[in-house]
Amino acid sequence: MSIPTPRGDREKLITSLTPQLRRHLKIRAFEHGMDIQDATEHAIKAWYLAVDVPEVDTRQAKTWGTLLPAGEPETFKSACSDRGVTYVQGLAQAVTLWLEKHPSPTTPLAAQPVTRVIVANQKGGVGKTFISSGIAQALAEDGRRVLLVDYDPQGHLTAELGFEDVMYEDNVETLLMHMEGSAKGDIRDLLVALDHKRFGERLHLLPASDDAFLRDVSLSKVSFSEAALERALEPLEADYDVIIIDGPPSLGLNMDTALYYVRRREGELSDRSGVITPVWANKASHRAFRLLKTQMDDLCTKGRIQVDYLGLVVNAYDSRRGKLVKENKDQWERSTSPTVLAVIGDLKEGREAADGEIPLLEYAPDSDHAQAMRDLAKELAV
Repeated sequence: MSIPTPRGDREKLITSLTPQLRRHLKIRAFEHGMDIQDATEHAIKAWYLAVDVPEVDTRQAKTWGTLLPAGEPETFKSACSDRGVTYVQGLAQAVTLWLEKHPSPTTPLAAQPVTRVIVANQKGGVGKTFISSGIAQALAEDGRRVLLVDYDPQGHLTAELGFEDVMYEDNVETLLMHMEGSAKGDIRDLLVALDHKRFGERLHLLPASDDAFLRDVSLSKVSFSEAALERALEPLEADYDVIIIDGPPSLGLNMDTALYYVRRREGELSDRSGVITPVWANKASHRAFRLLKTQMDDLCTKGRIQVDYLGLVVNAYDSRRGKLVKENKDQWERSTSPTVLAVIGDLKEGREAADGEIPLLEYAPDSDHAQAMRDLAKELAV
């Protein structure tokens, strides 16, 4: 296995990479116990020594950035100029060579914590529930054990999956009670299963409850409240490969507990757990993203933790809505940190599945919406 180089001063190399190469690089790096930055660094250094490197198809390449040792971005650019190739082609060649020389290992990667993802944006209506539910379904369909946590007090995820009645049951303990430490029973008693054959009994939901609107106030009285969600979910972690949280439509303590839960844990590889943010191609989404990013950065600074941004999803995009919509979409796609994982069209299947209280992959398994969810699930590289 390649050994990552020691961390020192780093500089960002901004170029472009096709989504397919980026995804393969991320997955293969994880399989070899490496961060994607370290894998890219090794790939570029090996490319310097390679001769007669074949051209790689770079059509559909998207803006992408990575951190390299100080001075290395300029060295790479100079090498590209000497070889008469673009930076995009040079990086594609380097990554392709690295993938060829680093096949999937026969022995599994050393144990990592359960993958934890929050789909977060305090702006309502951008598709948090659609994205979190769709990714979870695709992962379960692919054989992963997945827990979906409806962390939105409005309970849209719970209702859209057909479990609205569960939110209003009397004399039942709730997630908030487990977060506060007042629950007496097992948190597993709160879970419900999606019994569709497609998911093979691997997809479970922790539903919303009607006391969730009190969460900010209640948690303000809890010692070390940022870790309250982690304390509640910890008993479940060994049962799942991935835990996906449908985030709340607000900032504040409720969001802090979820962000703290998906922080990078000691010994965990970077960009494995973290945050995915759905956005629209409009100015309001840019403003909302900045607010969320500010809260996240503040939590990381004060808590001395690292929360990885896994990427953005531009949702409900329709180029027919005019020039400004396209310009906003293009602005998102120029982002290198976080990068855009997918642009999903404004299609009907997601809305129809939600209205019918049927999981998307069960309602329209061959739709573009369903395939987009499968592609996003691959981005988690678990």
